[in-house]
Formats: sequence, C-alpha cells, structure tokens
Amino acid sequence: MSLALSMDFQYQTTIEKAWSALTDSNKLAKWIMANDFKPVVGHQFEFRTEPSQYWDGIIKGEVLLVDEPNRLSYTFANGDEKHTVTWTLQVLEDGKVNLHLEQTGFTNKQGLEGARYGWRNWFGGFEQALA
Repeated sequence: MSLALSMDFQYQTTIEKAWSALTDSNKLAKWIMANDFKPVVGHQFEFRTEPSQYWDGIIKGEVLLVDEPNRLSYTFANGDEKHTVTWTLQVLEDGKVNLHLEQTGFTNKQGLEGARYGWRNWFGGFEQALA
C-alpha cells in the first residue's frame, strides 16, 4: 500500500518568485537544506544536513519534470524509502500563489506524518527565500 501526502501553501508573491524559491539552490538552502539542486531533468542532487543518530543527513534525488513556472517533480530518497515530490504552482483569483505539494510512495502512516511535520517546519522559512 502506497500512501500520499498532499499539502497547500499560499503566499502573496509572484509565481516567478515562488518558482525561484523552489528551484534556486541558494534559496533552497535558506528554507530546506544545503544542496546541489538544478532544475534540469535527469540532474541528480543531494540535500545535506548534519547527521543524527537516526539518519546520515542526506536526501538523494533526481529531477523528473521541469515545467517552469508551473510544475516541478523529483525523487526524494532517504535510506530505503524513495518518494516522488511534485510541486504545482497556481496563481489564485486573489493574486496569491498556491504551492501544491504532493509526495507519494509512503509505506506507512508514521512516515507520512513525519513528512507532513517536516514540510510544515521547512515552510516556516520559505518567505525568507522569496525575498
């Protein structure tokens, strides 16, 4: 059984700035982790942080889809778990930009809830990357 996480985040910004915060390596480092991300299909990258007793601090990924500034998809692998993260950006009627996150491939609810907690924490710094 594969479970999916679906979340929406809304910001008063332009779709171009939101896209940049999702795809620019320096901006990603401000709100997620240090990385070598490039928005190029096939590019393999890593998010890196300090290791802990629970994991080595590395998330490996590969870019699957780049449809600027509307959709971005990549794999997101930590140990034996491999997920697919897909971002869909949309300008709403009130001028805000909606970032829709879908992360698929969870094998249990504990992993899904852990990811939900992680994304909420990371998005606490997203506005810094918009500046």
